[in-house]
Amino acid sequence: MSTPAPSGRLAPFSTTIFAEMTALAVATGSLNLGQGFPDTDGPAEVAEAAIAAIRAGENQYPPGPGVPSLRAAVTEHQRRCYGLDYDPDGEVLVTTGATEGIAAALLGLCEPGDEVVMFEPFYDSYPACVAMAGAVAKMVTLRAPDWSFDPEELAAAVSARTRLVLLNSPHNPTGKVFSPEELHAVAQICVEHDLVVVTDEVYEHLVYDGIHVPIASLGQMRDRTVSLSSAGKTFSFTGWKIGWACGPSQLVARVRAAKQFLTFATGTPFQHAVAAALDAGDRLIAPLRASLHERRDLLCDGLEALGLTVHRPSATYFATTDIASIGEDDALTFCRELPERCGVVAVPSSVFYRDPAPGRTLVRWAFCKRPEVLRDALGRLEVLAR
Repeated sequence: MSTPAPSGRLAPFSTTIFAEMTALAVATGSLNLGQGFPDTDGPAEVAEAAIAAIRAGENQYPPGPGVPSLRAAVTEHQRRCYGLDYDPDGEVLVTTGATEGIAAALLGLCEPGDEVVMFEPFYDSYPACVAMAGAVAKMVTLRAPDWSFDPEELAAAVSARTRLVLLNSPHNPTGKVFSPEELHAVAQICVEHDLVVVTDEVYEHLVYDGIHVPIASLGQMRDRTVSLSSAGKTFSFTGWKIGWACGPSQLVARVRAAKQFLTFATGTPFQHAVAAALDAGDRLIAPLRASLHERRDLLCDGLEALGLTVHRPSATYFATTDIASIGEDDALTFCRELPERCGVVAVPSSVFYRDPAPGRTLVRWAFCKRPEVLRDALGRLEVLAR
């Protein structure tokens, strides 16, 4: 019996660069600065809240939309941080991380043949989720060094078949925080063409330069925006996979309709713990953000000292370098050879573009690791400067 071929729709997404680079890290014993997860746990009191919830018997299916305490905490978080008001009983949905939120939003809001406008470089799940929905991705390119976009290019990407704009700010992989002027440009297009926005804001609290402005807080955008975030990045518990979607009830209902046939429900005790974490507010978030800010500068300063051109990020876990400055011309080859050369793993940014050419010499490095790991990695990378 022959092995069935992957479906045509998902065939391009059968493997990811993260799986390849993680396997290289394991095989070579390299330090993994490729994948974006911390190598330390988040606040102990949040972990203890999860343990307490388990011991209290919160171990069965929660309500499909999420446990009431978490939906209430998300509502209060949005009000406190951004002045946005949502009904926790109809306008907030708990998801299995923001990645499921993206998938459920695209599946629930798009019909086959609809177009989705999004920015490249992109988080790798975006085009796969668009494909699963039977929709068509239209790209608008962000360009270094400030990762700006051309508003005319954005306008030209919109057609009669466009259904929504998929926005990611703070942005992975570049670390860009969209400015209010850029967000107003996106909002104007959406209002003019009656488009929905799905916005991925998982790094909303990990901003080091500037300020995060949710597009839902602008003008007429609240009622045409589904905002996604998660606790994984904010509190350094990426394995818990607790996320949420906020938006007008008619849009959230469509996201919920898809979500209930994906995971149905999400880890009950972790939901209770995340509710407690959100209620604690900036008391828990500020120290994590400050620590990551220091680690960003540690890595970026070190990479610059090695001769790399560094596009220092304003937010997120990631810094991007241009390896052309050290005489390299192919990021994919460079990253595949780096573990053997230096004992370090990074990710080629070319995989985050539909046409890899704009990212051909760009490499993404994760700085969400312990300072001693980053120093070790920089020491190993010194061979690049010789």
